[in-house]
Amino acid sequence: MKDLKQKTASGFAYKFAERAGAQGLNFIISLLLARLLLPEEYGVIALVTVFITICDVFVTYGFGNSLIANKDSDQTDFSTCFYFGLMLAAVVYVGVFFAAPLLADFYDTEILTPVVRVMGLRVPLAAINSVQHAYVSKKMMFRKFFFSTLIGTVVSGVVAIIMAYMGCGVWAMVEQYLGNVIMDTVFLWIIVGWRPTREFSTARLKKIYSYGWKILVVGLIDTTYSQLRSLIIGKKYSKDDLAYYNRGYRFPSFGMRLIEPTVNSVMFPALAHCRNNQAEMRDITRKVILASTYIIYPIMIGLAAVARPLVMVLLTKKWLPCVIYLQIGCIANLFRPQQFINNSIVKASGRSDLLLKLDIVKKAIGITLLLISMMFGVFWIAISLVATYFISMMINIAPNRKILGYGYRAQFTDVFKNLILALIMGACIYPISFLELNNALLLVIQIVLGVGVYLGLSILFKNESYCLLMRFLKNLHKNRKAAKSKRSEVSKT
Repeated sequence: MKDLKQKTASGFAYKFAERAGAQGLNFIISLLLARLLLPEEYGVIALVTVFITICDVFVTYGFGNSLIANKDSDQTDFSTCFYFGLMLAAVVYVGVFFAAPLLADFYDTEILTPVVRVMGLRVPLAAINSVQHAYVSKKMMFRKFFFSTLIGTVVSGVVAIIMAYMGCGVWAMVEQYLGNVIMDTVFLWIIVGWRPTREFSTARLKKIYSYGWKILVVGLIDTTYSQLRSLIIGKKYSKDDLAYYNRGYRFPSFGMRLIEPTVNSVMFPALAHCRNNQAEMRDITRKVILASTYIIYPIMIGLAAVARPLVMVLLTKKWLPCVIYLQIGCIANLFRPQQFINNSIVKASGRSDLLLKLDIVKKAIGITLLLISMMFGVFWIAISLVATYFISMMINIAPNRKILGYGYRAQFTDVFKNLILALIMGACIYPISFLELNNALLLVIQIVLGVGVYLGLSILFKNESYCLLMRFLKNLHKNRKAAKSKRSEVSKT
């Protein structure tokens, strides 16, 4: 149990560092590209990304999770999944290639045809990458992610910025999107050292498929639904509207892309290892919820408070219409931590059937809200996301009253203090944005004051989540020193 907790803590630290580095670099690169490109060009890429993201689900969801969830997965399982994924990816890409002209006609945008066909090459790369990621997660080798991801992000980002500066338009973003996954796959191939062998077992594939197909369907429903707003805005409204909506939502989603993959990648295998020990599963879940909400709540509320000066400084005046979507996205993402953490519990418990049923209910409600809101404009489409995330969170918590004995009252009691601290911080810094000062100066004042207020209140009231994170960092530092000392002694002998 102690060894599992150490691996989980270490894995969380490395995965968080990898996500922080990758998302931080991607965020900076995207800001530079936004300053060089027009909103309409951003809208075209946002639209194409929707379709490729949905196609990715067929090769990245389900089967990798099955390899992680099965404690006895071996080389034969991984090789079987690898070859099957490549075959499936080839079929999907052929469909993408021939569907590209139809999409271009539907959205009345001629450039979509070549862009879709080039960006679609991500699908076979993702098939390889997903097995690599499953192997690293299974072995909890999260340190490997750190180097491969950062190298790919830096190289593809630099090339994209140069292309944008030279006037390549949408193709600069195509390079960043595709180049990132190419570099990540190549470096994982080198660093991790896993290679498929000449093994393919139909019996193993059936076993993997019996678990994985439900996760695949859940992922397909979830991804298609999450991209549905962009599809509707792109068709019913203008490419500029789509660009403002996506650009605004990208700010809060940056924080979520930092936390959510970290938690899912580390928490899922950790819970899968102790699925027969309810007390240990509950302890891990509670600590992850406390830590995640302590980090996410101030990020979301702080972003909403500094939205206008932030957009003015980073994106310039031409992107001001995205401010309202940024703020709405921040409110919606307050409900995400408990949603995806509770989702991981159901998945790790082996109840992929229950996961599928819950997802169908959530998406049915979400689609209903979306269809109603689309009649009133992009603003109300964004508002419907807030309602959908709240309802989804409530639905995801429900089964864990029985699985872990950790239901609504216990969870909301745990996160309430973190929410109050974040709201107080937001109330302190929001009025500053109305001062007649330089936008950059306003932003600096708000950020410094916000961090000071949040940490000060955490220390003053001895916030449990703050204390938990401090103990975690101290233990991590202690373990790293011990490991370094041990390696030093070994090298001397």
